[in-house]
Amino acid sequence: MSLVDFFTPVPFKSLYPEEGYYNSQFGKFVDIYEEVFPDLEDVENRPHIALFGVEEERGSLNNAGTKKSPDAVRKNLYKLYQGDYTVRIADLGNIKAGNTINDTYFAVKTVMEELLKKDILPVIIGGGHDITYGQYLGYQGLEQRVEVAVIDAKFDVDQEGVDNAVLNSDSFLNKIILHEPDYLFNLSNIAYQTYLVSKESINMYDKIYFSTMRVGAISGKLDQAEPLIRAADMVSFDIGAVRASEAPGNANANPNGLFGDEACQLARYAGMSDKCTSIGFYELNPTFDPMGLTASLVAQMIWCFVDGFYNRKHDAPLIPKSDYVIYRTTLVTDDYELIFVKSKKSDRWWMQVPYFGSRSVNERYYLVPCRYEDYQQAVGGDMPDLWWKTHQKLQ
Repeated sequence: MSLVDFFTPVPFKSLYPEEGYYNSQFGKFVDIYEEVFPDLEDVENRPHIALFGVEEERGSLNNAGTKKSPDAVRKNLYKLYQGDYTVRIADLGNIKAGNTINDTYFAVKTVMEELLKKDILPVIIGGGHDITYGQYLGYQGLEQRVEVAVIDAKFDVDQEGVDNAVLNSDSFLNKIILHEPDYLFNLSNIAYQTYLVSKESINMYDKIYFSTMRVGAISGKLDQAEPLIRAADMVSFDIGAVRASEAPGNANANPNGLFGDEACQLARYAGMSDKCTSIGFYELNPTFDPMGLTASLVAQMIWCFVDGFYNRKHDAPLIPKSDYVIYRTTLVTDDYELIFVKSKKSDRWWMQVPYFGSRSVNERYYLVPCRYEDYQQAVGGDMPDLWWKTHQKLQ
């Protein structure tokens, strides 16, 4: 089965503005599936990034209408201007809702899998937040650990249902956490609001050493969230994490949350991460967005992701060693020597957390993105919480 079989063309003419597009606007240079499906086989010229929409809303609780979001976002995205770099992007069109919602997840999984194998980065425009499950399944055949970053006002877990939870936008993380085979290494929930999350859920995350960060913890200091996003292979963004005044196009919008520029900065962090290989934007509902404000924000978030992608530093610590500075420190108890790595290109930091047990010589430690403050904490004799959580998961 060819990828084109999963997609319907973009209704480009209905999105086309009367004045047309300028040469440097996305609508002019993106390879859009209107009649001819983009060529993904030409290794030399195939796109770096592939956009596609998912017209599915059955799993979106109390937010029917999300299936209309892909074209609403395109209408705004195509009008934006590219930055000072050469962009190779394809728009593959929309995945229609399947006969069952599981059919839709399968279609997303299959498309994700094929794009990842071709080293093309998928950008998904949902649809309900539960489409994240299909996004995650796309990594199953890669035979690697996967780190997931979810930007959301709440934790989409069902404490009552656990393994038997119905898969929807409020419980899809159950399926990801308990999925077999298990290839989930870490899950980070960023920008959550404490009054929307049960104590049991927070305790569960702590118990299995997952990472969380309150919206209040990053207010005015967004760089606190950057290492968690930099560590992620895939990022999932629920527009409900943005306050209603900035993103009203969501039936479950909250009065508090991220500002629009903060959401764009988080998207740019994801784009700049050498490790990030897919991102999804979910829960936009055009029914509640008559002025198109939320669709415009999501389009700008995608623009910021693309801008970050084309400004990647390619400095995840590998070689040559001359590009990095190594810092060593010992805790007060002398139990561990902590090793930190700093990139000379970007001033970004990583921690080395050693593996335990039988590992090959090439896998002696796991590199964890961190902040300068983690190094300062270690110099002061205290164990950084991020190091300890990673250490526990590696045993």
